[in-house]
Amino acid sequence: MLKRREFIKRLAALFSVIISGRLDKYPQEDNRNVQRGTPLKTEKSNVYVIKTTDRDWGIRELLKRLGSGDISGKKVAIKANYNSSDPFPASTHIDTLGAIVDFLKENGASIVLAERSGMGNTKKVLEDTGVMELAGQKGFDVVILDDRKTGWSREKPQGSHWKNGFLFPDVFRDADAVVQTCCLKTHRFGGHFTMSLKNSVGMVARYDPEDGYDYMGELHSSRYQRQMIAEINTAYEPVFVIMDAIEGFSKGGPDTGTLIQPGILIAARDRVALDAAGIALLRMYGTTDEVTSGGIFEQEQIAKAAELGLGATSPDEIEIIADNEEAGDICKKSRSSSGKPVYESPIVTFSILSPTAIFSTTSCPSMTCPNMAYCPSRNFASSRQI
Repeated sequence: MLKRREFIKRLAALFSVIISGRLDKYPQEDNRNVQRGTPLKTEKSNVYVIKTTDRDWGIRELLKRLGSGDISGKKVAIKANYNSSDPFPASTHIDTLGAIVDFLKENGASIVLAERSGMGNTKKVLEDTGVMELAGQKGFDVVILDDRKTGWSREKPQGSHWKNGFLFPDVFRDADAVVQTCCLKTHRFGGHFTMSLKNSVGMVARYDPEDGYDYMGELHSSRYQRQMIAEINTAYEPVFVIMDAIEGFSKGGPDTGTLIQPGILIAARDRVALDAAGIALLRMYGTTDEVTSGGIFEQEQIAKAAELGLGATSPDEIEIIADNEEAGDICKKSRSSSGKPVYESPIVTFSILSPTAIFSTTSCPSMTCPNMAYCPSRNFASSRQI
């Protein structure tokens, strides 16, 4: 795992990317103490970040801040990430799923997990990853979407790139609430990245049970694949999403890739804001050309989802909230201060605050900046836009 000092450097860079080069969201008009977890503007999309490798504790802490609404007596459908039998971070860590299930059950919900794997037999994937055993232990239902001949509804989003819409399962449509948990990964088969928006592909039928039409074949062969991914998300709205970014893939994916270890968990209700934070995290570690290219809200999944009204439409609409002492310290250290040199670029405005909070872009004075040696983005700052 990353040492604490290196983590502080990198998480500072993450927040800086998301909030247009300035991460702090604490009041600046005075020096009063602000309680962690308190955003300035409630209309913004809150993204909560906690540094921990204890999934049970971390998820509970995040959900205390985020809230889950009144789920007592309600049926909650979970969409996790079990695309293949490969271990975390390719698939949802069993402890992450267990922590979410425990939280929901303690709050009076009945639970069903529904899944369709894209790189393996779904039932075997769920057996291999321990989901079926966990379901028996904790008492929740499991639905194998591949096996369902009925219980599908056709979705045709207005202006969609899908030729004739797609089939969406009633198990999610009829649930009182939908909860999602995703991983932090790039995607080498055209998605570019796979987080909460892309995770929704595993809800859609691969084949039409009536005529055998191959929806996944259409998706993966289309030049509009990333827009179509966003369009799937119009079929439902999660009450919350947990991203397990304790580890991730910065290249390759979704089943294998270059391993990174950010050591954090992220939670939000807004899928767009959550994925934007994930993209920033990948960029900070050094990732693929596709994920690095352009502004975060120019990424096609993000841009289309924002256009469809699924969440935040710009970094200014995102509130990054540190949820424990280490993350809180980073937020405070990264506050813009008068008298510090400020550099302008076509992409962002950012301040050089300290050797632990620096953000660089294409027009960053990387050859002259006295703090460049500390910049976690230095490996691509001179050639790629953040």
